[in-house]
Amino acid sequence: MRLPVRGSSDDPRLSELFAKGLTGPEGDPLNIFGVLGNHPDMLKRWLVFATHVLSKNTLSPRDRELLILRTGWNCGSKYEWGQHVVIARECGISDDEIESVKVGPTASSWSSHDRMLLTAADELHEHQTLSDHAWNGLTATYSTEQVLDVIATVGNYHLVAMFLNSTGVPLDAGVPDDPDVGRI
Repeated sequence: MRLPVRGSSDDPRLSELFAKGLTGPEGDPLNIFGVLGNHPDMLKRWLVFATHVLSKNTLSPRDRELLILRTGWNCGSKYEWGQHVVIARECGISDDEIESVKVGPTASSWSSHDRMLLTAADELHEHQTLSDHAWNGLTATYSTEQVLDVIATVGNYHLVAMFLNSTGVPLDAGVPDDPDVGRI
C-alpha cells in the first residue's frame, strides 16, 4: 500500500463524506474511500459521478455489474474484482457466471445480450471506442442514455482500477481474493 487509509479523524471533510455511506459493516471507511481520502476535494467531486454510475444510471444492476466485473478483470484489479464479486452475487449473478466473466464474451454460456455487454467492455478497454458491431448491438436493445451509461460505467471503473492498482489499496475484510486476477 502506497498511501494510508485515512479515517474521519484525519480530516473534517472526510467525516462529512464518510457519513454518506462510504463505510463497511463496522462503520470504518471502505479502503478505497480511505485511500482516496488522501485528496478529500477530489474524492468529493468524483463521488458525484461515481454515484451516478453505481446507483443512479439507466442500466439494470445485473448489466452494470457484468460491465464492472469485466473491467476489473481486464484491468487486473484485485480490489475492484473482489468488491464487485460480492455486489454481483447480491444482484443475482451466479458463481458460474462470475467465472464466465473471466473468459469474456466467447464463453458459451452467455445470452446474446450479455455477450454484447462483455464485448462492449472489452472493446472500450482495448480500443477506447465501440465498433459499429458493438454500437449497433447495444442500440438494438438500449436507449441512447443506456448506451452512454455503458460507456460511462466502463470508463469510470477504468479510472477506479487505476487508483486501486497504483495506490495498492488492500482488500476490505470479507472480500474474496482471487489469485487469478491480474494474471491475464
